[in-house]
Amino acid sequence: MSRRRDEFARSVGGPGGWSRECPATDTVGFRAKRPPAGFSLRRGSKEASNRSLIRTARRGIHSGSHLEEDIVFVIGIDPHKGSHTAAVLDRQERLVGELRVVADRRQRDRFLHFAEPFTPRTWAIEAASGLGALLAQQLVAAGEVVLDVPPALSARVRLLDAGRNDKTDPHDARSAAVVALRHAGLRSVVAMDHSAVLRLLADRHHDLIALRTQAICRLHALLCLLIPGGLSRRLSAERAGRALRAMRPLELVEAERKRLASALLADVRRIDNQLVALKARIDQAVATSGTTVTNIHGVGPIVAALLVGHTGDVRRFPTSGHYARYNGTAPIEASSGPQVRHRLNPRGNRQLNHALHMAAVTQVGHDTPGRIYYERKLAEGKSRKEALRALKRRISDAVYRQLVVDAG
Repeated sequence: MSRRRDEFARSVGGPGGWSRECPATDTVGFRAKRPPAGFSLRRGSKEASNRSLIRTARRGIHSGSHLEEDIVFVIGIDPHKGSHTAAVLDRQERLVGELRVVADRRQRDRFLHFAEPFTPRTWAIEAASGLGALLAQQLVAAGEVVLDVPPALSARVRLLDAGRNDKTDPHDARSAAVVALRHAGLRSVVAMDHSAVLRLLADRHHDLIALRTQAICRLHALLCLLIPGGLSRRLSAERAGRALRAMRPLELVEAERKRLASALLADVRRIDNQLVALKARIDQAVATSGTTVTNIHGVGPIVAALLVGHTGDVRRFPTSGHYARYNGTAPIEASSGPQVRHRLNPRGNRQLNHALHMAAVTQVGHDTPGRIYYERKLAEGKSRKEALRALKRRISDAVYRQLVVDAG
């Protein structure tokens, strides 16, 4: 058997087969380290990235860690509403400590006391902008280095490291630490500044608009059952109030519908008053921020709050192209063979994309350089949507430049 195995190894050796140094022998028999030919992953693809992460997680290969040489320990944290679980790893991914802390007002002190022996250190919090946002800000305020680990990356490590996707808090914390050790592009958590205020106000404005739209749609549906043909699409609270006051229901069903419509009308008026007050607060917050993004035509206080608030620290984007990819204005390449083409990017931050869309529509509707650029794209044979997307990319670059100037 041994002689046949050696003859087989010699027959497949050389340039066209496996090298004699590659085979590994075990109790089963001859086994090649890798096949000589066959399916290969395209460099830069998602599958190739996953395969690289498999090798990193399972074999401990240091693939471009972003950590400094003096960082010895990484503390991964899996945050939850009621508790947080921490796992401490060294450079060789050995587990050297573990802790579960109840989420309360003393959580930061407990973690800092637990981490005292592990110096120098860095913290890796899964979803540091979500459930772990409060803990991340507390640690940053204490002078700690905190990294934001996307849940998608920690899920890959959890699946590829253990061979299954079972979720436990200690395993999730360890996965977050492994990502921090091996991934070079994690975002560092910084203390919140005025942009966080603008984001809160912009999100509140978005929520109020959604609530008003919902109330108006339900009011429309009831009015269609009370008034033949209903009212026009652009329904205001004043017009709906006049229509309800003029009604004299004769049946119990109509009377109940009128009462429900009056309640919905009261909701619309309440939301309108809240929007007026919120608009004043947004105007004041944008003026206090001192941003120059409002110099771009079509960017008012609400759009500026969306742009500044959802961008955050613009220095995390190396170029305007990175920023365009983040806000969804950069098209996605969908080339095949010699045919080079691009398609619409449905990803990215949709709130930023909506703000840039509003600015583009405003520029097209007025006599601006943006309208000249839009008409030139139409003359080149592009459709209206394609020309508008091209203008949105130009506005994205202008917004990036202004934000960089504001950041100093």
